[in-house]
Amino acid sequence: MEDIPQFAFEPTTPEKKETFFQRIISSFKPLPANDAETLQKPTDVAPTTAADDESGLKRTLKGRHLQMIAIGGSIGTGLFVGSGSSFTSGGPASVLIGFLIVGVMLYTVVHALGELTVMYPVQGSFNIYSTRFLDPAWGFAMGWNYALNWLIVLPLELSAAAIVVGYWKNSVPIGVWITIFFVLIIIINLFGVRGYAEAEFLFSSIKVVAVIGFIILAIVIDVGGTPAHKYFGVKTWHDPGAFRHGFHGLCTVFVNAAFSFSGTELVGLAAAETANPRKTLPRATKQVFWRIAMFYIISLLLIGFIVPYNDDRLLTAGKTASDSPFVIAIDLGGVKVLPSIFNVVILISVLSVGNSSTYGSSRTIAALAGVGQAPAICGYIDRKGRPMVSLLIAILFGFIAYINLANSGPTVLYWLLALSGLSSFFTWGSICACHIRFRQGWKYHGHTLDEIPFRAGAGVIGSWIGLILNILCLIAQFYVAIWPVGDNTKPSASAFFQAYLAAPVVILFYVVYKIIYWKTSSIVTNKKMDVISGRRQIDLDEIEKEKKEGIRHQGFFRRVYEFWC
Repeated sequence: MEDIPQFAFEPTTPEKKETFFQRIISSFKPLPANDAETLQKPTDVAPTTAADDESGLKRTLKGRHLQMIAIGGSIGTGLFVGSGSSFTSGGPASVLIGFLIVGVMLYTVVHALGELTVMYPVQGSFNIYSTRFLDPAWGFAMGWNYALNWLIVLPLELSAAAIVVGYWKNSVPIGVWITIFFVLIIIINLFGVRGYAEAEFLFSSIKVVAVIGFIILAIVIDVGGTPAHKYFGVKTWHDPGAFRHGFHGLCTVFVNAAFSFSGTELVGLAAAETANPRKTLPRATKQVFWRIAMFYIISLLLIGFIVPYNDDRLLTAGKTASDSPFVIAIDLGGVKVLPSIFNVVILISVLSVGNSSTYGSSRTIAALAGVGQAPAICGYIDRKGRPMVSLLIAILFGFIAYINLANSGPTVLYWLLALSGLSSFFTWGSICACHIRFRQGWKYHGHTLDEIPFRAGAGVIGSWIGLILNILCLIAQFYVAIWPVGDNTKPSASAFFQAYLAAPVVILFYVVYKIIYWKTSSIVTNKKMDVISGRRQIDLDEIEKEKKEGIRHQGFFRRVYEFWC
């Protein structure tokens, strides 16, 4: 009997009669932000072998998994397909500037997240930090905002996979392809965190090799070294031009850039299932520099040299796989076979994002249940370390993909996408705010920076920069939502909510929680802040000794490389 999970829905007794819905409501148990015993229990020394977390999760992720997830985990349809709409609305210069700004912002976010997760590798990571360092109501809003984002992404990616397959002319119905990809994602996640990690390691390896290969090919295409023998140079920046729709066009790039980078924070979410986060997370965190610089900025710069923003195929970007600016660039170079090969990479990327969405949503919901912000039954984790109830919820959302079979399917999916369009900005901004508040509380309670095993490269200043940039991106998207870009577009309520629906949903989550639990939900002050629970007990003196010993034998350039990269 000891193996039977104890759910929140306990049998009623004569003294305690509750309806089914009352039991559901009572399973939400808000926890005070300063309650060190109820938020997360302190964990032991990070093991070097697989072991169980206090929550029941398995610590089986290895360094190679986190490294590859950090480098290529978020490379997907946002970069390969969605970037085409950014070229159309803003032009190549706007794409470059927009991705650079979001890239700088993300660099500060990931370093802040790295410091927090190495310090507190708890289940739920950054979603729980908002409850702990900011406000339980904001933590509730951020947790469900993030979970809802990934729950919606799964059916969207299943739909995208079926569309990508349509690149190769076939008579197989779209519903069959959705079923094949859906079953594959379910099977991968049934193997637990190890299944997710091994699949992502394979998917990310393929994506990284493909992007590096494309960069080399794009250089050859640009200088006229392909069968087309056409020299491109930087002509597209003069004709039709580097910018389109001016500053207005630039503002449209930020949301797509955020969607392209989304998933990077999954490295922090996986901390609770990592064997030794103190060693593996800092390395994975610093790999983000290379991904931003090489895989995004360089590849998009080269595409901007080859593909003009007024290319007819870009005007319908995202509707078919052939609209990918990567595929268009290869096609303009006159290379006949590679477009099909690159579409295979795009298909793998779609499956990768779908796989990540199932992992991210299930772990987030389970973590919310652990702090009383979701029904306790969602926190059930089986003996193999799988949050089965939360995983089932994620899988059920995948069935929404079959709405593509209806005539109104694309419209419904478009509105679902609007629910998660701004999710990344809220998540990343909250991470920066949590890091700022953590440092303030850490100092207030008499601790020093020397006690922090891994410190963010840009420090608190970087988190302030990241927070401000996130707020500015939200303002820019609000501007676009009110005045849509385009020659024939006019302001409308429909256009506004399609671009900005996520913001009122987050506010609704926050306000409802605040009203219901107004007695226990208050902004976390330095005095009430818990900076102890969930902290891994580690030998800081030994860590500092290892660092100093390693630095002593490094040259100047090696030290610079280790610090940034």
